[in-house]
Amino acid sequence: MTRPKQERAVRTREAILTAAAEVFDEYGYSAAGVSKILQRAGVTQGAMYFHFKSKEDLGRAVLVEQAATLALPDEPAGLQQLVDLTLYLGFELQRNVLLRAGVRLAVEQGEAGLRDFTVYRWWIDRFRADLDAAERRGELLPQVDGAEFARILVASFTGTQLMSHLENERQDLPAQIATLWNYLLPGIATPATLARLTVDVERGRAML
Repeated sequence: MTRPKQERAVRTREAILTAAAEVFDEYGYSAAGVSKILQRAGVTQGAMYFHFKSKEDLGRAVLVEQAATLALPDEPAGLQQLVDLTLYLGFELQRNVLLRAGVRLAVEQGEAGLRDFTVYRWWIDRFRADLDAAERRGELLPQVDGAEFARILVASFTGTQLMSHLENERQDLPAQIATLWNYLLPGIATPATLARLTVDVERGRAML
C-alpha cells in the first residue's frame, strides 16, 4: 500500500506544479489565484497544502524546478554544446510551460515577492561548465574569464527571451539567440575555434 500512495502523491504534486506553471505563465504571479490553480489541477485545497505551504512556496517551486523536465547534456563539452544548448532552450521556451513560467517568475520576482537568485546562479554554473570545458580544449581567447562570461550570457539570454516574448510570443527566439551568438563568439573564441563552430537553429531543434 505504501508504494501506490507514494506514487499517487508524486502524481498529485506534479499535477499541482504543472497547473501552477500554466496559471503563472498565463496570468503572472499576482493574478494567479490559488483557486485557479486548484481548478486547473483538479485537486482539493488540502491536497495542495499537503505539498506546498502557500502560493509563495508554490511559486518558488516553479521558479527553482523550471529545468526539471529538460533533456540537458550529461557532461560539459565546450562551446559548440553551449551554443546548441541555448538554441535548444529557445525552442523549449516556446513549448515547455514549466520552464516558461519559471523564467517569467525569475524576471518578475519583485512582483512575486520571491527575491531568489538561486535559479540564476544555477544557470550561470551550468553555462560555466561548458565554458570551463572550452578553456581546457583551448577554444577560448586568453583574456576570457569563464565565470564572468557565464554571467553575461545568462543576462543576455534573459533579455533576449524577454524582448522576443513581448514582440512576438517568442516565435523568433531561436533566431534571436543565433544572432546573439554571432556577435558574442568573435569576442571569446579563438580564430580556429570560430572557424569550425556552427550557429544553426536546427541543431537546437534536434535536441528536443
